[in-house]
Order: sequence, then structure tokens, then C-alpha cells
Amino acid sequence: MKSAGNYSPAESGKVTLTVPSASAGQRLDRVLADLLPEHSRSRLAQWMRAGQVALDGRAVQPRHKVWGGEVIELVAPPDPAAGAWHAEDIPLDVVHEDAALLVVNKPAGLVVHPGSGNWAGTLLNALLRHAPGIDRVPRAGIVHRLDKDTSGLLVVAKTLAAQTDLVRQLQARSMKREYLAVAHGRVARDGKIDKPIGRHPVNRTRMAVVERGRQAVTHYEVLERFAQATLLRCRLETGRTHQIRVHFNALGHPLVGDPAYGKRHSSIAFPRQALHAEKLALVHPTTKRERSWQADPPADLQELIEKLRSEAPTKDSSPITHHSSRVKR
Repeated sequence: MKSAGNYSPAESGKVTLTVPSASAGQRLDRVLADLLPEHSRSRLAQWMRAGQVALDGRAVQPRHKVWGGEVIELVAPPDPAAGAWHAEDIPLDVVHEDAALLVVNKPAGLVVHPGSGNWAGTLLNALLRHAPGIDRVPRAGIVHRLDKDTSGLLVVAKTLAAQTDLVRQLQARSMKREYLAVAHGRVARDGKIDKPIGRHPVNRTRMAVVERGRQAVTHYEVLERFAQATLLRCRLETGRTHQIRVHFNALGHPLVGDPAYGKRHSSIAFPRQALHAEKLALVHPTTKRERSWQADPPADLQELIEKLRSEAPTKDSSPITHHSSRVKR
């Protein structure tokens, strides 16, 4: 553990460190992030503000400067919701697994994280059964989510160090995530949507494009046009809640089947939003090598696409040949 003096994690979660002399003049949050790279700097700062970190026996704020030789004591608080979670024998479609992470192909209908009204039967409950020990990682290693009725790939960290690394990749926008989507109407060309997203000003359970929202960027390419809809590949640059669904609704092309942002009356019947997380690429937290995975769309989405293809064709309803598509023909 570097030249940090004593490092003694007790069973209670207490860690004792000595500030290196080379860190003189630096902020405590930066020094602690260097000494404990398995934790993010924001997480450590949150613990400092909550009084979980003491410097020479007294609580200090993240901006406090150190001069070397001080003793840091950190007591990591337990996840307050962890006691409400329990392991369940729920089948998982595991695309990849190693000591640091696993990649899961989530089916539509599976909630990712327990919450109000969904304390059981979630992906997190399944992970607790599949990978014993993952309960020691916040949120059982979940670093990003998919909506309940969105299918496809997501990555789960099996260690705290891996989770911190993956979160940093998300924050740096270096993790690549691509989706297949079927949108109402005929999207004219490839494009980029750069519109801020925040809570809907009236309906707080929904998101919307709002002036004071957080930056949200979605890149998209047209794969195939049908008589009433368009098959798209979307690449997320940011990861806001419901981002693709909100952006295409704002563009005037809501996703087929979307219960929150779609058309109320549509001739295209589909029981969920037509959205599938098809590709995932990242730098492996341990090997530092680039890895990528791909999952074909599930049967219901394949059937929707085939149905749209079979309807009255138009002169440009064939696949756009300069884009590759994994959707079967």
C-alpha cells in the first residue's frame, strides 16, 4: 500500500493512514484519493463531510491542507439500504465474467436496482446470489442502469477498485454504449442531439428537455427506414435518465411502444419501448486493455423489425448499406 505509513483496515471498516511527507501542501481529499484509489474522490469527500474521516483525531473538510506525518482515520459507513437486499435465485444471461467484473445481457422487464415498489426480483438481488461477496461493493457493483423495459448489456463491478475505475470511465465519457432503437416516423439522416435533460417541470416522474437541465448528448445513425418508423443505432456520450427516449421525443420521433414518451395512439403495437443496449466497450479495470461485447436484440424486437419490413415497402425502406447492422434479415 504505497508509502502511506500504516494501513490497517479493521473488520469494522476503519482504515488508518499516515500522510506522506511528499503530500505537504495538498488538499486532504486529493491526498486520500491517491492513498485509497479504490474509492472515488467524490465518495471520500462525502465521507469527510459526514464526519467519517478524522485528521489527528479531529474531523476536517475535504479542502483542508496537510503537511505530512498526520494520522488519517477513516470509517467507511455501511450502505444504509444494504440490509433491505437479499439474494434471489434469478437466472442471469452472463456474457462475460472474471475476477473484476461481469457483463450481463438484461432482459426487458427486469428492474436493475431495488426501490419503492420493487424490493425483490431485481438484477441486484440476482447478483447477490450469483456472486457472493459482491454485497461488499456499493450497490452490489452496479455502475450504470437500464430502464426496466430496456433490454441489453450492462457492466457490473465485482470489487470496489473495479467499480471506482468504471465510474471514472463513465464520468470521462470513455465507456462506449450503443443502442438499437425503433422510432416513429422516418428519420431523414444521421445526426447528433445535444439538448439538456432534467426533471419535467410538471410531471416529476418524467424527464424532459429543459433549459437548466444537465448536458445530454446522443449521436445516432439511420440503419433502416420503414413505411412508418426508422431503425436507429444510438451512441451515448452522456448517460442521463431516459436520455434516448427523451431526446427522440423532443426530436419529434418518439420510440415505438414507449409508455412515458411515446405516442398515445399508434398503429404500431409493441408492449415496451423499442430500445436495446447492443454494444458495450470499456478499458478493463485490471488488465487496462480495451474490451467490447455485443448482444443481438431479443426476439420481440426482432419480430417488430420483421413486421415493419413486411409492411407496404417504400422506395428507401431497405437497409442503409453504408452502416453495418446486427439485426437479422
